Amino acid sequence: MVSQVKPVAVVSGAAGFIGSHICQRLVAEDYRVIGIDNLSTGSMDNIDGLIAAGDMEFLRQDVSTPVLLDSEVNLVLHLASPASPDDFERLPIQILKVGGLGTHNMLGLAKAKSARFLLASTSEVYGDPLVHPQPESYWGNVNPLGPRGVYDEAKRYAEAMTMAYHAAHGVDVCIARIFNTYGPRMRIDDGRVVTNFIASALRDEPLSVYGTGNQSRTFCYID
Repeated sequence: MVSQVKPVAVVSGAAGFIGSHICQRLVAEDYRVIGIDNLSTGSMDNIDGLIAAGDMEFLRQDVSTPVLLDSEVNLVLHLASPASPDDFERLPIQILKVGGLGTHNMLGLAKAKSARFLLASTSEVYGDPLVHPQPESYWGNVNPLGPRGVYDEAKRYAEAMTMAYHAAHGVDVCIARIFNTYGPRMRIDDGRVVTNFIASALRDEPLSVYGTGNQSRTFCYID
């Protein structure tokens, strides 16, 4: 009997909140997973089980440097980026580099391997939107000089780079604009509203409601 060769998926940001769940799902769907993360915000605790079971290979690397792999690759999923509001002030240059150079390198890998490419983008590409809810046809209202500018513009550039590789090189690409995530493995100090509520509750403190309390949000549960 000829054994089936598993398809290979490369996941950047593999040790992060969303990335680790993606790796777990890919393993369940019988992929061989190669995870890449520099652990600036991710944690090995999120993927140690997959590695110990032999289901996943891990490379500690910043994808802002070239990504070179010998094996065949079928899927490239680019999830690497600090994403919490506290990170925007703490890691601004790293965020811009992983959105620009990191996206370029992961797209280059997808092109070299004739693999399908997924960019994990964000609702932040709409900035401070003037339209609610936001259709994909809405171009946004972004302040490149504001406190969220590094993340907003990094993701907008990443989307433009992704579409450029599709147009110029025929890379099979898709873009997911993910809204306000929460779920297991999220950092308690993430700085977003759901984790802030939970952290305050655990400390038996009042829950802080920001602004007037009339804002609306779309939330995406990740597991």
